[in-house]
Amino acid sequence: MACTCSHEPAPQKPNSKFRTALWIALIINLTLFFVELVGGAYAHSSALWADSLDFFGDAVNYGISLAVLGASLYWRATVALIKGLTMALFGFVVIGKSAYAYMQGIPPEAMTMGAIGILALIANVIAAVILYAFRDGDANMRSVWLCSRNDAIGNVAVIFAAVGVFGTGSLLPDIIVAVIMATLGLTGGYQVIKKALQERRENKPILNT
Repeated sequence: MACTCSHEPAPQKPNSKFRTALWIALIINLTLFFVELVGGAYAHSSALWADSLDFFGDAVNYGISLAVLGASLYWRATVALIKGLTMALFGFVVIGKSAYAYMQGIPPEAMTMGAIGILALIANVIAAVILYAFRDGDANMRSVWLCSRNDAIGNVAVIFAAVGVFGTGSLLPDIIVAVIMATLGLTGGYQVIKKALQERRENKPILNT
């Protein structure tokens, strides 16, 4: 029994510019994951903790994307589907963590939140600009762009949360931002899953005997 592809063209040669952009994004996300993990624990911030998990998930996703460059569109879409599910799962995890933090009632340390938020924003804007050119590619490329875009939006929200915590002394701004980030994960994951499923249907391999 032999396996042949249906109407899909032969896999294209991996885009060297996209590969370089992925490596840059991978390094940025791994670095910020450790920074926000430590900073979030120190500041008791749900938003920073949630953002650190997002950075880690994105770093893993970028690594997977690098691994499948040059593969057929069907398999790239399969990997994108897994990444979309991961993004959605992240959203549900953050919602659960936010509910737990609310019950604990400990306000975060605003200055640490703000400083790390600004640092993360600068790094993510750089990554988003680099990946912007690939936003209209296949599901795999689009998922990479959405991850970077969501991170930059999340960093802006963390900065606003730090200002809110500093001005009110309440943990609510931190919780609100965490929920916003969870929503970004859910909606972004839905978009990636939808496109990935479509590409899998359109490029499914056919088994010929």
